[in-house]
Amino acid sequence: MSRIPGLLQTPEYAHVVFDSVAGFRRIPGTTDAAVAKRMRRQEALYDLDKTFQFLLCEAALYHRPCPVEVMAQQLGRLFNLVGQQRIEVGIIPFGARLRRTAPHAFWIYDRRLVIVETISEELWLTGDDDVDVYERAWQWLEESAVYGAPARRLIGRARSALGPS
Repeated sequence: MSRIPGLLQTPEYAHVVFDSVAGFRRIPGTTDAAVAKRMRRQEALYDLDKTFQFLLCEAALYHRPCPVEVMAQQLGRLFNLVGQQRIEVGIIPFGARLRRTAPHAFWIYDRRLVIVETISEELWLTGDDDVDVYERAWQWLEESAVYGAPARRLIGRARSALGPS
């Protein structure tokens, strides 16, 4: 939640993220293939039969793992995705009251799979109890998020904080 989700990343932002992971985990030569795969996965965003919901902490708009110009492009893409049909982007503002914090990033797929991201691996949870717990965590987090025009204002403010491009 403190990084732009993969399905919303620009190729340049994704390249920096994957390069960092490859360097940290000492697995050279994987970045280009990983970025290409991520970009292919993004085609799902335009599938008329699918809907997507994303939550980000406002900090993700300011954490900059990349050069300013790459972050500016990334924020522009995110700004343009807010309000699109079938894509809901919520941003949890700095200072929002939270009933529950998110100790790690997670994704829920079709109410049947939760993927939890840790530093060293992804955990795939398929048990009903696990899915229920993460759905409840999601519901509590989304209560604190803003959507639509307020989300765009937060993105615009973060973009302005980068300075002139």
